[in-house]
Amino acid sequence: MAVLDQLERDAAPTAGPVTGSEWSEPTGLGPMPRELVGRASRLLAAQRDRIADLETGRRVAAGHMGALRAVDATREPRGSVYLDASA
Repeated sequence: MAVLDQLERDAAPTAGPVTGSEWSEPTGLGPMPRELVGRASRLLAAQRDRIADLETGRRVAAGHMGALRAVDATREPRGSVYLDASA
């Protein structure tokens, strides 16, 4: 139950950024008790929803970055400016 508790906290939308390096597969748990199957199924659905939300956010951010790059590409490069001090 402790593993499911932690996974549910991690899957919550308010859990913050996910780095992928914080989780490792638990070992030595044995078969899942029948009474936890429904909870595990709901957790799997929540994880899939979280993945979809993160992917949507990634696509939106990539679109914004593309727009910023397009604006930056329209700027004229600034060359060196020289001052004629001999005059």
